[in-house]
Amino acid sequence: MSLVISLVIIVAAVYVLSVVTEDFFAVSLDEIALKLNMPSSVAGASLMAMGSSAPELCIALIALFQGGGEHSDVGIGTIVGSAVFNILIITGASAIARPARARLSVVLRDAVVYVLAIGALLLAIYDGHVVWWETLILLGLYAGYLVLLLRWKQEELDDDSVTLETQDVIAGPVDDHRPPLLLRVVPGAIRLLTGDPVKHYLWTFVLSIAIIGVVCWFLVDAAVSFASILGIPPVVVGLTVLAGATSVPDMISSMVASRKGRGEMAIANAIGSNIFDILIGLGVPWLVAIAALNQAVDIGVDGLWTSTLILLATVFLLVGMMSFGRVLSRANGYILVATYIGYAVWVWLTGGR
Repeated sequence: MSLVISLVIIVAAVYVLSVVTEDFFAVSLDEIALKLNMPSSVAGASLMAMGSSAPELCIALIALFQGGGEHSDVGIGTIVGSAVFNILIITGASAIARPARARLSVVLRDAVVYVLAIGALLLAIYDGHVVWWETLILLGLYAGYLVLLLRWKQEELDDDSVTLETQDVIAGPVDDHRPPLLLRVVPGAIRLLTGDPVKHYLWTFVLSIAIIGVVCWFLVDAAVSFASILGIPPVVVGLTVLAGATSVPDMISSMVASRKGRGEMAIANAIGSNIFDILIGLGVPWLVAIAALNQAVDIGVDGLWTSTLILLATVFLLVGMMSFGRVLSRANGYILVATYIGYAVWVWLTGGR
């Protein structure tokens, strides 16, 4: 596969993923959130986060099995890199779009679980292989997080000041301008299969997962070829290119939420996506692989250890900013974005080591 072909496949795959995630998968989750009467901060941290993290989960699962697992670090790198992108770019861009005000209790709720998730990840990868009980720790933590969110949901519903405001936020922006014909082909073809994604939201949910899985297969293959041609470790592509590309839909929906005055939802979505990425996006593929192979899973950790520690530092940076005035200002947003640019440059220059 040539450099140009692999790059074209990456771009095309990312475009299809953005369409499926934003226009179909997220819409189905939006309807589910409405049916369950979820408050916005809970919807952002759970269903919105799950929807936006679906590509990363598929990439991690596919990378673990494709080629006998020799490029499992691509999937892990995408998860870790996406988490760094979410905290620094998504929250930063949301604050630049409109200063985000959030209750410190909501930020701390997710930040504490997030730190525990990173700790569990460090425990799993420190020796280069993962055993079954380590995956159960990851999955158990996420189950506990869901219980916490359900309790939080009831407390917020009992508060008359909290209203459900998820419509149009998870689904993304509404654009009155019709895109070029070429860009209408993919959503039009998918709509033929799903019908009205709002009316048939359960079918749309299932079909979207299938499409995301197929597209991610080609995306991982193209990313590995792209890295091989350039002579760089595949994990670098995972930490930066794939991580950023799969998080673009998440960034758009969070910026829209922030512009509508729902900065708390945007922040909850960013941290909630990271919790899902680490605990489910890695826990499920590892558990499946261990069950299929009946042995521990060996993983490549080159370039991941330092990035995971950086990931831990980003959450303390965000919480520290939110502790002053409970507002993430535009100045804070620019600092977060600049920090990510420095991180990306460091990864490419050093291979993340």
